[in-house]
Amino acid sequence: MPPAITTPADEVTPPRTDVVELSVPALAQYVAVVRAATAGLAARLDLTLDRIEDLRIAVDEACTLLVHAPGSVQATEQISCVFRLDDTALTVDVTGPRADLPERTGYAWAVLSALVDSLESGYEDDAAGRPRTWLRLVVRAGAGQWA
Repeated sequence: MPPAITTPADEVTPPRTDVVELSVPALAQYVAVVRAATAGLAARLDLTLDRIEDLRIAVDEACTLLVHAPGSVQATEQISCVFRLDDTALTVDVTGPRADLPERTGYAWAVLSALVDSLESGYEDDAAGRPRTWLRLVVRAGAGQWA
């Protein structure tokens, strides 16, 4: 029996992940730039308009928590957003000045986590030793969408 013939369609292609990095001053007027980027990238995942709006609101809230952190009005403070988009999900890592986040059992956290499929947060020091707060928001393609 001759060997099977394979075509390019038979080959397994690893999922592609696009990464977009955005850094803006930690000032309220720049949160709109992050919201716009979020909506544009979420649209590439073929989410419903409601899911795109939910993610946009969640990222806005995450940035707002960091913008209003004590000391975040210094000209050198930045909000960094890393968007990772693949066939299954959009992950947004938002990092900014050290901020006290809402209690995970509180209303504010419940509202924020209801807008996305996954929400994590933590604290770390950057390369310069400055304390930073991060939030990771994930929206999965097809999850929570109406047909």
